[in-house]
Amino acid sequence: MISGIRKLPPGFGRLWTAQTISSLGDGVTHAALPLLALTLTRDPMALAVVTAAGTLPWLLFGVLGGALVDRWDRRRTMWVADTARAVLLAIPAAAAVLDVLSIPLLAAVAFLLGLGGLFFDTAATAYLPDLLRRDPALLERANSLLRGAQTATSGFAGPPAGSALLALGRAVPLLADAASFMVSALLVRTLPAMPRPVPEVRESLLRQARAGASYVFRDRVLLGLAMRPAVGNVAFLAVATVLALFAHDRLGIDTYGFGLLLTAEATGGLLGAGIASYLGRRLGTGTALTCTAAVEGLAILGLAAAPNPYVAGLALAVCGAGMGATMVLGPSLRQAIVPAHLMGRVASTSRMLAMCAAPIGAFLGGWLATAYDVRTPLYAAAGLLLTMTAVTASMTSNRRVEAALRAAASADGPDHPASKDAAQEKAPDLS
Repeated sequence: MISGIRKLPPGFGRLWTAQTISSLGDGVTHAALPLLALTLTRDPMALAVVTAAGTLPWLLFGVLGGALVDRWDRRRTMWVADTARAVLLAIPAAAAVLDVLSIPLLAAVAFLLGLGGLFFDTAATAYLPDLLRRDPALLERANSLLRGAQTATSGFAGPPAGSALLALGRAVPLLADAASFMVSALLVRTLPAMPRPVPEVRESLLRQARAGASYVFRDRVLLGLAMRPAVGNVAFLAVATVLALFAHDRLGIDTYGFGLLLTAEATGGLLGAGIASYLGRRLGTGTALTCTAAVEGLAILGLAAAPNPYVAGLALAVCGAGMGATMVLGPSLRQAIVPAHLMGRVASTSRMLAMCAAPIGAFLGGWLATAYDVRTPLYAAAGLLLTMTAVTASMTSNRRVEAALRAAASADGPDHPASKDAAQEKAPDLS
C-alpha cells in the first residue's frame, strides 16, 4: 500500500513485549480458571458460567467502553487496566490459599478480568495507530508481530504452563498471571505519550457511543471489515461446538490427537500472521482480505469432507492461516482509516459485534448436529463463510480501500506517511 521500508519506532518494542508477556499470562489463566472450577464442581452449567462470565463485558459494555477510551488518555488506560487486573488476581489467589475459593468468586473474577481486557485491548488498538502515525505498511507489520506473539503465547505456551503451574498449587497460576500484568503495566508506563484526540462537542457518553457505532454502519469499508469477524464467529463457533465430537466419531481421534488437531490450527495461524503483509503488498489489502476469507470457507468445507485425521489437520491449518492473515490485515486497515477521536468506539463496536455472534454460532452448531448430523454444522459454516466472502468482496475491494486510505491521508494533512509518499512520487528527479 505504501512504498519504501520504514522502521518500527523503539516504543513499539516495549508495547510488543508488554502485550506478549500479558498474553502469556492470559494463556495461563484461560487454562487455570476452568481447571480451578473443576476442582470445586462437576456441574456443567456452573463451569459454563465461569467460562461465559469473561465474555459478558464485551456484550454489555463494548461500545460504552470504546466511548470512554476515546475520552481518556490511552497509555494511562492501558497501564491502569493491567495494574487493576494484577491486584484483582490476588483475591482468588488468597482465597485458594485459605481454601475459600468458590464458583461465584471465580465467575466474578472472570467478569472483571474481561472488563479490564476490554479497556486494555481497546486502548491498545487506539494507541497503536498514534504510535505509528497511521502508516498502513507499519501497521500491518506491527499487527503481524503482535498477532504472532499472541498466538504463540496464549495458544501454545500459556495453556500447558497454566496446567503445570496448577499442579504446584491452586494459587500459583493466578499469581503468575498477576506478575505478568504488573510487568506489562510497568512497560506500558514507559511508552511515549501521545497527544489526545481533539475533544468533540461535549455530548453524553451514550450519544458518543451511538455516534461511534453508526460510523461503522455508514462506512462500507468498515462495515465489510466488521461483518467478517461477526459472521466468521457464527461459523467458527458452530464448528468448535461439534469439533471434538466430529473428531472422535467420524475421524477416530483420541484426546491426545484432538490436541494435535488444535495445534495444527494454531500453527496455521502463526503462518498466516507472518505472511499477511506480503499478501497485502502483492494482492492489495482488499483482494487479500477476500482471498483469505475464501480460503477459510474452503478449508472448513475440506474439514467437513475429510476422510481421515491428516486431511482434517491440514484443513484446520489452512483455515488457521486464513484467519491469522485476516486478523492482521483487517485491524491494520481499520487503524489506518478511522479518525483518531473515533478509534476506540469503532474498534469496540467491531469487537462487540463479533462477540455477540459467538453464542449464535454455538447454538446453531449444537442444533444442526442434533437435528441432522455432526458434519452438517461444518457444511453450514463453510456456506456462511463463502457467502460472507461474496457479500463483502465489493465492500472492501482494492478500489474502495485505496480511496479510504487517500481520504484518511488527506484528513491528516501533509505529515501523514501516505501524503509524503504521494509527494515524493510527484517530485521531479533532479539527480
